[in-house]
Amino acid sequence: MIKKHYEFSFWVRVTHWVRAIAIVVLTFTGFYLAIPFIAPALNQGEPNNYLYALMRSWHIIFGFLLIAVTIGKFYLFLFDKQSKIERVSFWDFINPKVWVKQIKYYLLIGKHARLKGVYNPLQFVAYLGVYITLVIICITGLILHIHVYHGGLGGFLYDYLRPLEVMLGGLAWVRQLHHIAMWFFIIFLPVHIYLAIFNSVYGKSGAMDSIISGYKWEDEHK
Repeated sequence: MIKKHYEFSFWVRVTHWVRAIAIVVLTFTGFYLAIPFIAPALNQGEPNNYLYALMRSWHIIFGFLLIAVTIGKFYLFLFDKQSKIERVSFWDFINPKVWVKQIKYYLLIGKHARLKGVYNPLQFVAYLGVYITLVIICITGLILHIHVYHGGLGGFLYDYLRPLEVMLGGLAWVRQLHHIAMWFFIIFLPVHIYLAIFNSVYGKSGAMDSIISGYKWEDEHK
């Protein structure tokens, strides 16, 4: 019997899509800040339309948006009742039998493992990597921020983040870590989209639809 199952809460879906949009915008603007690849249009009577400053402003806006939504997602994962199904995925992650069944499924030689939570072991590892990388990219971004903006929040965080900057090897290494973390998302995104489509089409359970509608279809006798 196929039954509709509520999988992702409204706020989990909101944080997912806001995070996705923020990462895309930050990647584009980050590349531009490192290597300006678009020449600004010249306006009559204006020497420059300050395209670089515009890219920097969008990078800062979406950077702080990413920090906010990441903190919000950590809160949901740890305390939200509707997110319990995500926390339960840990038990699937440490179950060797689920690992074997899930790998067979992706190799097209077995059925999808019966899960206690919402994420299979491979997804759990991938998302764990995502959130570790989010922490790295947010902290390194803040360290870079305090060296440009010395007042307000930048000034407040300066004394707290400077020791961490030294521990990471200096500002040059912080910038490299920030850049490497960006490449993690560039590689992760197409793989994530492919596997989401694969699970939705091959698994025939509406797995991809669940992050939009919140609902997934499950065979109770599976």
